[in-house]
Amino acid sequence: MMTVPVALTIAGSDSSGGAGIQADLKTFAALGVYGASVITALTAQNTQGVAAIHHVPAHFVTAQIDAVFGDLDVGALKIGMVAQVAVIDAIAAGLSRWAPAHVVLDPVMVATSGAHLLESDAIEALRSMLVPRAQLLTPNLPEAAVLLDEPVAGGETDIVRQGQRLLELGCAAVLIKGGHMHGPESIDYLVTRQGAMTFAAPRAVTRNTHGTGCSLSSAIAAGLAKGDGMETAVRGAKAYVTAAIAAGDRLNIGRGHGPIHHFHQFEHFRF
Repeated sequence: MMTVPVALTIAGSDSSGGAGIQADLKTFAALGVYGASVITALTAQNTQGVAAIHHVPAHFVTAQIDAVFGDLDVGALKIGMVAQVAVIDAIAAGLSRWAPAHVVLDPVMVATSGAHLLESDAIEALRSMLVPRAQLLTPNLPEAAVLLDEPVAGGETDIVRQGQRLLELGCAAVLIKGGHMHGPESIDYLVTRQGAMTFAAPRAVTRNTHGTGCSLSSAIAAGLAKGDGMETAVRGAKAYVTAAIAAGDRLNIGRGHGPIHHFHQFEHFRF
C-alpha cells in the first residue's frame, strides 16, 4: 500500500474552477500530493468577475477542519480566502487543536477581477490570529501594504523592509510576490530572520493569470507536505507556476482573465 503526502486547503470555492479551492486541488494533484479541502465560502464567479459570495457558517468550517484532521495525516496546510472574523476565529481554534507542522497563509483580499474578498473588519483578525500561526505568509505587494497599513512598496529596499515588518507580526517567513511590479522579470522576495533572497522568472505576457496567487501558495504547501525545506518548496513552486502561466494561453476558457494551465506538464493535457 502506497503512502501519499497529504495537503489541506482552507479557502473559498471558485465556481469557474480557476482559483480558490479548485486551483489548490489541481495544483496538489499536479505535484503528486493528495488534496483535502475545507470550504470557507462559495463564490458565484467566472473569468470576468465575482457576482456573489455565500459565506459558510463558522461552526461548519470547524466541522470540516475536525473531520479532515481527525482522519487524514495532513503534511501541510494552505489557508486562502477567509472573509469573516467568525471563520478566522474557527480556523485559529482549529490550528490550536490540531497543530499542523506547516501552515502557508495566503492573505487573499482582492480577486484578479478587482472584487474585494475580505471584509474590512476581518483584516485585524487575520493579522492578529492567523499570521502568527503561519510558517509562511505569501502576500502580493498590495496585500503586504494593507497588512502593514502602509503605501505599496515601490522597490526592492521597501519590499524587503515590509517583509521584515511582517515578520514582527509573528510568522516565521514572508514571501512577498512581485507580480504587480513592472519589468522583464517577476521577482518574489523570501524574507526570514536570517535575511532575504529573491526568486526571479521571465514575465509572461498573457491575460490568463486567474488563480496565480492561489496556485503558488498551494504549490509551496505541496512541497512542504512532501518534505521539502522552505527554500526548495518556494523555488519549486515558482518554477511550476511560471510554467503554468506561460502555458495558459493554450487554454481558451472564458472571456476575461482565463486560468493558468495547472496540468501543463502532462502530455495528455496539452490541448
